[in-house]
Amino acid sequence: MTYTGPMERIEALRPDMQAWRRDLHAHPEIAYQEERTSGLVAEKLRAWGLDVHTGIGKTGVVGTLKGRHPGERAIGLRADMDALPLQETNTFEHRSQNEGRMHACGHDGHTAMLLGAAKAMAEAPEFAGTVHFIFQPAEEGEAGARAMIEDGLFQRFPVESVWGLHNWPGQDVGTFDVRPGPIMAATDTFRITLTGHGGHGAMPHLGTDVVTAAASLVSAAQTIVSRTINPIDSAVVSVTMIHGGEAFNAIPSTVTLGGTARSLSPQVRDTIEQRLGEMAHHIAAAHGVSAEYHYQRRYPPTVNAPDETALAVEVMRSIVGEANVNPDGQPTMGGEDFAFMLQEKPGCYVRLGAGPGQAGCMLHNTGYDFNDDILTLGATYWVRLVQRLLGPDAPPA
Repeated sequence: MTYTGPMERIEALRPDMQAWRRDLHAHPEIAYQEERTSGLVAEKLRAWGLDVHTGIGKTGVVGTLKGRHPGERAIGLRADMDALPLQETNTFEHRSQNEGRMHACGHDGHTAMLLGAAKAMAEAPEFAGTVHFIFQPAEEGEAGARAMIEDGLFQRFPVESVWGLHNWPGQDVGTFDVRPGPIMAATDTFRITLTGHGGHGAMPHLGTDVVTAAASLVSAAQTIVSRTINPIDSAVVSVTMIHGGEAFNAIPSTVTLGGTARSLSPQVRDTIEQRLGEMAHHIAAAHGVSAEYHYQRRYPPTVNAPDETALAVEVMRSIVGEANVNPDGQPTMGGEDFAFMLQEKPGCYVRLGAGPGQAGCMLHNTGYDFNDDILTLGATYWVRLVQRLLGPDAPPA
């Protein structure tokens, strides 16, 4: 496969980006603990002459760069910084030095790519307007994007659009994938506690059996997707935890079930929450027990704006050619808290192919490692995007 190579300035930064990325990989920090990471980011941005603000959403960083040409427009480019609470099994030199902490999703690479783009643009700010480089904490389940927004992100740094990128193992290197509309799912959790009257396992008629009720509920929950949701719509309901009982010969008084629900539309999300609650209470009643139901909406779906997606496709094609850009990719039922930013501002979230992965390891695997070969592609995308949106010859908003 051939494609138009990264710009000369970005290519010259390849060794630096790799060094930054591997340093971050060796020193992973989880949600809202990204002190070293955010300090490194802020230090480099300041050294390159950006106006830097720290402590946004606890450990978030924003670096602001104004173009050489006059202009009022402003955009935001976002990278996530946090790691996962996993024990890395890799043995290479830059493996994690922090026990039980690991960059298993490539946020080290995302940060390095955006730093590379910031350095390249700081050296040659040939655009009109302002670019805000947003380095976000706590993407992995702790809603760092929402924390930054609640801390005044878009009031302090107004933008007309916001943009995100994620590496994607299993997708060919040198390819981009995107789609208008939902590209990642809403991610919700649920917990159901069934309470009855425990008793002797040999005399079940003297009590009320919460284990039997739990088994019925697990089976029934699967019919929400298969029999309630329109087959054309995507949804997932997975029971991932069941806790109850301590002895072989005793029926417990309580059983707790927990799991996750995923959806791509508000209507499907509403249906799942309602039907799961109805099933919990009615099945419990049918078994003579009670149900306590908690449903928590965590991340909304990640929804790309049509116009911004079309522009992103144009930029990606300018880098790797039309054949290597899929403008109608399949959504995934994984979640992404960049969704909160896209609820506030129009924008686009794209996937950059990372190849087969370290020894075939996908995201959130203890053997995963970011593919350094795509660092220049990601940084080039950011620079080309700014040129397309804010360059001297860019069309008006």
